[in-house]
Amino acid sequence: MLCLILQITPAAARVLQVGPARQLKLPSEAGLLARPGDVVQIDPGTYVDCAVWRGSNLTIQGAGRGVVVAGKTCLEQGIFVIAGSNVTVQNITFRDAVVPDHNGAGIKMLGDNLTVRDSRFEHNENGILTGGTPASSIRISNSTFIGNGACIEACAHGVYAGAPIKLLDVEHCVFFDTRTGHHIKSRAHETIVRDSRIEDGPSGTASYLIETPVGGDLLVRHNVLEKGPNTGNRSAAISIGVESSANPTNSLVVQDNIFRNDAPRQTIFVRNSTATPASLIDNQVSGDVRMLQGPGSVSP
Repeated sequence: MLCLILQITPAAARVLQVGPARQLKLPSEAGLLARPGDVVQIDPGTYVDCAVWRGSNLTIQGAGRGVVVAGKTCLEQGIFVIAGSNVTVQNITFRDAVVPDHNGAGIKMLGDNLTVRDSRFEHNENGILTGGTPASSIRISNSTFIGNGACIEACAHGVYAGAPIKLLDVEHCVFFDTRTGHHIKSRAHETIVRDSRIEDGPSGTASYLIETPVGGDLLVRHNVLEKGPNTGNRSAAISIGVESSANPTNSLVVQDNIFRNDAPRQTIFVRNSTATPASLIDNQVSGDVRMLQGPGSVSP
């Protein structure tokens, strides 16, 4: 009976501790050992390292303020390359992800269902770049994206949901000084951006603030948005369906946002290239702004 119980009882989740004074000195060492369900705790410090995480149901977290992983990439893809599913990353700064094809990421998600909380992404080509299946959800909260983006061979962005996943949900985040690419680009079937600040600032050269190039449902609510004087694309702030309507689009709501255009000529607040009407409700705008191009309504 005891042998039978041992055979059918899953291995208990472990806590793997990483730090200069720990047995595991680098995140990459924990990546080699992590099993499904493990918790990885990284002590404060700067780690010139990268890691591949193949296990699912992992929690990877900074054990205090000032956990920075920078200066290296794995598989020519990113600082953290996550191949497992249902992974949570919390309280870590990712800095300076650069790869030969200029599409490197602070986090490159290959599996399904990623949660990122309380983290920072500084001067990477992509802050977060995700693949995944149509069942996958990406949730990002209380995180900051500064100076990410590139457009050399391929364009890279602050956050890019690059596959037609189920959901991209961004809330309580800051995007600032994005370079060339978009602050947020999403091919998800549903994209939610709420309670966040998305600003070019005086030197940012980003293209769109938010783009859903193949349609899909979109909710943009309670954000502070700004297009700066050096934007790389003065045509529009939010762009929907400019490539195609590959994703079914049933609801487009842009509500209770504050938008400022600091560019030297007029920009379109929302450009809707789908057949689904967009609802613009109770937004406050300043500068030279055309509220809507394409199907939809503006109220009041």
